[in-house]
Amino acid sequence: MERRLLMGNEAIALGAVRAGVTCVTGYPGTPSTEILETVARQKDGRIYVEWSVNEKSALEVAAGAACAGARAMVTMKQVGLNVASDPLMSLNYVGVRGALVVVVADDPGPISSQTEQDSRHFGLFAKLAVFDPSTPEEAYLMAADAFACSEAQGRPVLLRPTTRVCHSYASVTLLDELPRRAPEGFHKDGGRWVIFPRLSYQNHLKIESELRALSDAFSAYPHNALTGRGRLGIAAGGVSYPYVREALADIQVDCKLLKVSTVPFPEALGLSFLEGLDEVLVAEELDPVIEDALLRLCGRRGLRAVVRGKGTGDMPNAGENTVAGVRLAVRRFLGLPAPEGGEAAKADGEAGEAPSPPARPPVLCAGCPHRGAFFAVKEAVGRRRAVYSGDIGCYTLGNAPPLDMVDTCLCMGAGLTMAQGLGRVEPDTLHFAFIGDSTFFHTGLPGLVNAVYNGADVILCILDNGTTAMTGHQPHPGIGRTASGAAAPRVDIHALVSSLGVTALARVDAFDLPAAKRAVAAALGTRGVRVILFEGPCIAVDRGGAPCAVDGDACTGCGRCLRQLGCPALARAADGRAAWIDPVLCTGCRLCAALCPVSAIGGGGRPC
Repeated sequence: MERRLLMGNEAIALGAVRAGVTCVTGYPGTPSTEILETVARQKDGRIYVEWSVNEKSALEVAAGAACAGARAMVTMKQVGLNVASDPLMSLNYVGVRGALVVVVADDPGPISSQTEQDSRHFGLFAKLAVFDPSTPEEAYLMAADAFACSEAQGRPVLLRPTTRVCHSYASVTLLDELPRRAPEGFHKDGGRWVIFPRLSYQNHLKIESELRALSDAFSAYPHNALTGRGRLGIAAGGVSYPYVREALADIQVDCKLLKVSTVPFPEALGLSFLEGLDEVLVAEELDPVIEDALLRLCGRRGLRAVVRGKGTGDMPNAGENTVAGVRLAVRRFLGLPAPEGGEAAKADGEAGEAPSPPARPPVLCAGCPHRGAFFAVKEAVGRRRAVYSGDIGCYTLGNAPPLDMVDTCLCMGAGLTMAQGLGRVEPDTLHFAFIGDSTFFHTGLPGLVNAVYNGADVILCILDNGTTAMTGHQPHPGIGRTASGAAAPRVDIHALVSSLGVTALARVDAFDLPAAKRAVAAALGTRGVRVILFEGPCIAVDRGGAPCAVDGDACTGCGRCLRQLGCPALARAADGRAAWIDPVLCTGCRLCAALCPVSAIGGGGRPC
């Protein structure tokens, strides 16, 4: 056995490899991305790995493999589960022959997401078993448990790590691989694999019966545990459990502690926990799933224990739990004084004795091609009324001043379709939609087809920077490379859009400001579905050329470059008058040079 320092996501990946996974699919999304990347790095010829175009496709590919008897895994973040929900709901009714583990990384905070969804609710809604690890070590072990449960049940299961489990590190003992079983292949059986209403009704009855049996089985599951004694009890799940353990480590008070790591709730274990208790505190992220289960159990069994948590205001209803916050809640529950020093203030969200960090609003990187696209559109539109619908990606940062070029942002692919709806209500307004290359493949294509088919009047700006930038530069169909690094057919966005019959299509270098403005101006002169493909590499893919520099004698100090571009490489010189360019940050894109009214900026230029 080997011990290795692993990120939680790496532990999940290696746990799946140990369990004999043979097909891994997914779509990148923080905090889940490193799981699939870790599997791909194993270069294990027994495992097929792919970045799919979206979560729905990823789940359906993995489902096909699982129906053919393989152990398959699909990875995504919590909002990606919304995209995959249609096949997942039906798949639980149809079932699988092998095993299918759906890893859904929840993002309390949220740190890098649109929502704070709790995927345990989705498990309850879809009637799926859910495994909720509290540490990277546990996530490693639970991966194999999830596969075993899925195979035994013949249904998909969810593995639900949260951000602090995904991205924290721990020393993990790597165990020997479990025995592998070759997939049996697909067995034709129309009565099982083709979902009809009568089949759904019969399978619904089976699912309910299986969930009751799973609740009993989970009461003996080693990662659900009951310790301690007394008339007070604390229940916790996920990363909140080690927080509670840390809070109780230096407290000499009798207290029961229940650890819950699964859905369905282990009722027999829960009853043992509630026996003889006067009060219970529940610590969990994000929603009161354990809390509600204990309340229902008290109600059905006539138990008098008072259950405290989110519903009573004893625990926060939004955001991450923290070590300091849980410690304060535990001490209050046990009737102990608050921690000394600044700990209580920190738990309540105050800075305490530590100084506040300087504010650093998110901005587009220096040399980002999206800045050129946004600025070209803004300059060409001028004072005409326009609404700019954005999308999910780096370019969402175009909403920040001084660009102010993202008026809406809902979910992946929604910018183009929302622009169509806005245009139906305000037909005399210009309606732009911005979407990135990876997002275009993810869910942008159906929106573009919808626009052409229904005769929308909209200008779509596809911002092609040659990578899936925001989640860590994963490949996509337009790059010509797979998740494992192998060469693949490259889907040409320009040719694809051209085939759809749009009114007008232009292709332009996002760093060529005059040409980009001309392309936008041409689009403004027509109606219908107009598409502008702005191309320019992400600086993480292509660092660019030599930095630009300001001629301090020629610069008039007008500040136009500073006021209009918002580039982090631009600042005032030490004299407070002339502009200055940070040579470390500047990539030589020359947008500022194209903007300067007195030609005071030189140098730069991207290599050929």
